[in-house]
Parts: sequence; C-alpha cells; structure tokens
Amino acid sequence: MDILWQYQFRIILLGDSTVGKSSLLKRFTDGVYSDVADPTVGVDFYARSLEIEPGVKIKLQLWDTAGQERFRSITTSYYRNSVGGLLVFDLTSRKAFEHVREWHREVAEHVKPHHMVFILIGHKSDLARERQVPREEAEKLAATLGVRYVETSAKNNSNVDRAFEMLTRDIYQLMKAGDIVTRDGWDGVKSGLNAKILYPPEPEAQESKCQC
Repeated sequence: MDILWQYQFRIILLGDSTVGKSSLLKRFTDGVYSDVADPTVGVDFYARSLEIEPGVKIKLQLWDTAGQERFRSITTSYYRNSVGGLLVFDLTSRKAFEHVREWHREVAEHVKPHHMVFILIGHKSDLARERQVPREEAEKLAATLGVRYVETSAKNNSNVDRAFEMLTRDIYQLMKAGDIVTRDGWDGVKSGLNAKILYPPEPEAQESKCQC
C-alpha cells in the first residue's frame, strides 16, 4: 500500500546527457549507485515520499529527462506539468555548466505565465582532481538565476537527499504562502489527504472569528 500523502509534487531533472541525473535519482529513491548507466531515452519516472514536517508527507514524482537534443521535443512536453526542477551539471564538464542557462531559459519559456522552482546542482563532487567549475563561479550563476546551489555526489552519497529536500521545502513554503496553488488541468501539484493543513487561515476568516 502506498504511503499516505498530503501533496504530490512533480519534479523534473534537467541537464546535458551524462551529467548523472539518473544516478542521482537512483541514489535518492533506491539508495544504490552504479558506475554503469544506460542513457535515458525520453523520460523515466521515479518516486519517493518525504515527511517535510511532522504529520505532513509529500510524495515526489520525479521525471528523469534525456539530455540529448534528439529527445528535446519529447521532454519539453513535461515542463508545464512540473512544479520544481533540478538543473544538473557535471563539475568536471565545462560544457555542461555553460549549458545550464539554456536549460533554465527553455523551461522558463515553456511554463509561462507560471513559474517553476529551481535548484542548481553541481554533480560528481567526488571527482575533485578533474573539476573544471569552481564553486564560486557556480554560486555566482545560481545567484544570477535566483536559485540555490548545492554540490552532490551520487557515488559518495554526498548531499543527494539534501538537494531534493531543499527543493521540496522551497515548494512547500511557497504553497503555504499562497504563491503556488493547485490548478485545474495542471499536475505539478496534486492534493492528497488533509491537504488543507498546508494552508494558513484566510485573514478575513481570522477577523470574523475574532469578532464572534
């Protein structure tokens, strides 16, 4: 039986081929790592639930997209139905880092007039000797894009859970503030059991209660 959840968030992983998106997802969802991974064809799906605070479970539906250009027409159709995105690049690949802006711009264009919550991920932090992107430069890009930055390693299981939890909490806080709401025809956020507990009382309702 599936774990009961209050909300489901659809999260999409974006970035060039071979940056390690599938490795991150397998480590996060299954707790395993493999040096050999078949390239993603189109989109693969993963899932895991997080208890974001006592009594509040968020189910993450995670979409692993192919980084190759020939699959772009397939993966773009998934952008609009996502509430969050992990922009992943390989710390040992200058080219993958330089493509981050393109991925961000492409997604932003497809989800207009709405927005998606992003986190920038510098992956393969275990390969320190092969590193081509300094932390300071990656942090500067993150600041320019208005997102947070974290470095991960699926191989060493470094910051993998933290990256997904950061994104989930950011989305959750925006929902509590009313900046993200469920919409008809949109699967980025789905309501589950007791979904109303995420919403603060309406100001008018509070005032009426006080008058009574």
